[in-house]
Amino acid sequence: MKGVLMVNLGSPKSTDPKDVKRYLGEFLMDERVIDLPYILRAILVKGIILNTRPKQSAKAYKKIWWDEGSPLIVLSERLQEKIDSFTQVPIALAMRYGEPSIHQGLKELHDKGVDEVLLLPLYPQFAMATTETILVLAEELRDEFFPNINFTVVPPFYNHPDYVNVLSASIYEKIKGLDYDHLLFSYHGVPERHIRKSDVTKSHCKIDGSCCQTPSKAHQFCYRHQCYETTRLVAQTLKLKEGTYSTSFQSRLGFDPWLKPYTDRTIEKLALEGTKNMAIVTPAFVSDCLETLEEIAMEGEEIFHENGGEDFTCIPCLNDRQDWVKTLSRWIDEWATQNQPNPQTA
Repeated sequence: MKGVLMVNLGSPKSTDPKDVKRYLGEFLMDERVIDLPYILRAILVKGIILNTRPKQSAKAYKKIWWDEGSPLIVLSERLQEKIDSFTQVPIALAMRYGEPSIHQGLKELHDKGVDEVLLLPLYPQFAMATTETILVLAEELRDEFFPNINFTVVPPFYNHPDYVNVLSASIYEKIKGLDYDHLLFSYHGVPERHIRKSDVTKSHCKIDGSCCQTPSKAHQFCYRHQCYETTRLVAQTLKLKEGTYSTSFQSRLGFDPWLKPYTDRTIEKLALEGTKNMAIVTPAFVSDCLETLEEIAMEGEEIFHENGGEDFTCIPCLNDRQDWVKTLSRWIDEWATQNQPNPQTA
């Protein structure tokens, strides 16, 4: 019997600093998020970050929290419910951090008799701290608790025509008729060393401005390349004029070099250079969350206005859009009806 496990990032249980601290502890102690040796990671996270950041993060979560709960969780649940109405395949929802956990999701499918699971990480681009950590944990849990379950993995879909078309449509709906000067594609940042660690060639990813445009098998696991390619494909689909759009990276942590240009500084620079009307989209996320609703829609707009900008349009994530629901449902049904499961379903 076949079933699907959709996995998103996760969220604190509430805006209480204790719940936020628990969530951040699980998140930041992941060796694929902060890839330091355990002792150094523990000193940094448990000795420093968890003694200062939870209260600050709790305040930020309070700004965007819905009556129903965490926006990311609520939107993920809505997506699951809508997909349920389009397919007969059992769908379980899990979060990499927090609840419902991946273990809970696999158990839910196992208890229904599912022995063939389509793992669907809800991330368009591959990254160590997103897709890879989901797959590693799912394999560990399967080996320990559900040895009879087989996995098929939906690969990063950043360049899949279906995804590009849905993302482009969502952007077009917001910028159609909008007198904007610049469209910024803001992706979640990662440390530059993550890009080099994921380079299967061990030599291609130099982050020098040209490697992401030079064909290489390294691109299969290169987050930076996949972000820029998402931007390129959407710009091509929407026939955006050169110079009216760009790519940046948000949410950096610590002092190590992260992918550049940084979103906050890009917003400031655009405003100072005379951009009065800008739109911004966050294609590394499929569900609106703290990083989109607070960091971009609130903090980003504030930076823009403080530096002379006027109109700031934040484009929502795909969330539970009907065309996105239909796209995911079609991918699932295509996989479910294949005699031989194909990892390239999407």
